[in-house]
Amino acid sequence: MFPRPIQHYPRASQIGYQVMVPIVLLLWLIPLLAVMWFSIKPGEDFTQGNYWNWPENGFSGVQNYWMVFAESDMPRYLWNSVVITVPTMIGAVALSCMTGFALGVYRFKGNLLIFFMFVAGNFVPFQILMVPVRDLTDQMGLYDTRLGLILFHIAFQTGFCTLFMRNFIRALPRELIEAARVEGVSEYRIFWYVVLPLMRPAIAALCVLIFTFVWNDFFWAVVLTQSPESQPVTAGITSFNAQFRAMYHLMSAGSIVAAIPPVAMFFLMQKHFIAGLTLGAVK
Repeated sequence: MFPRPIQHYPRASQIGYQVMVPIVLLLWLIPLLAVMWFSIKPGEDFTQGNYWNWPENGFSGVQNYWMVFAESDMPRYLWNSVVITVPTMIGAVALSCMTGFALGVYRFKGNLLIFFMFVAGNFVPFQILMVPVRDLTDQMGLYDTRLGLILFHIAFQTGFCTLFMRNFIRALPRELIEAARVEGVSEYRIFWYVVLPLMRPAIAALCVLIFTFVWNDFFWAVVLTQSPESQPVTAGITSFNAQFRAMYHLMSAGSIVAAIPPVAMFFLMQKHFIAGLTLGAVK
């Protein structure tokens, strides 16, 4: 049922595996390496078609990154991403903790129906929601606002978070909850003092996932915002495209800067993230 470890394969297969792994890894990293290369090249190289060769007048990496911060709205875009991502992460995780507890602990008529409604939202192609969501935010006065993006992302991410939390809570020992009820502990205190502390690995894993999803979102950032006052960094990077020229060196430098926060978030929460994903995988 499970794949055998590579050590159990013939020697020829092991050698082929060891050869292919660095090749596949390099192919996977080529786009990132290209962006890093472009981010330290001068803008003149792109107008002359010198994309991959060594720059004739030397590198300009420091100047490119300085221009991104000092001569553009990149600081504002980064701040918008923080303002949009952090409340979305907190709101979606908080709601999913409560809905996951209700759907995972209580047995009531319509439990599965409500759970399937949360799950079904994850299977709706987001492209078909573009026009209705755009019109709805416009009618509610939320178009081109950070609040509109926050509310939309909370609503869109809560379904996945509820699926994650509900399954996690159902895997917890039910005897703990029953013992607390026998002692006369209220349901609120059971959730806050018994279940929630056990959910910390799952909460950490969800925080990393939601932070990454929302921070890296480009589609809805373009659909629901259009001004520098509300655009996150993923949409703001496109401002480096002029009418007659695309400033690839500044776009690449901005992309590297925009990729740092989710990578840092993952490494800071790596221990808890892996624990949340693997908890319950083995008895």
